[in-house]
Amino acid sequence: MNPWPFIIGAYAVTILGVVGLSLWSWITMRRAEADAENLRR
Repeated sequence: MNPWPFIIGAYAVTILGVVGLSLWSWITMRRAEADAENLRR
């Protein structure tokens, strides 16, 4: 049995998870910075 499809799939899921989490964090950070800026005004 060839393990490479499983290994490639595991890396793909991990990479997609990291990219998704990073994007979600960046969007949330930008929203929080905009809210903080609005509180200063």
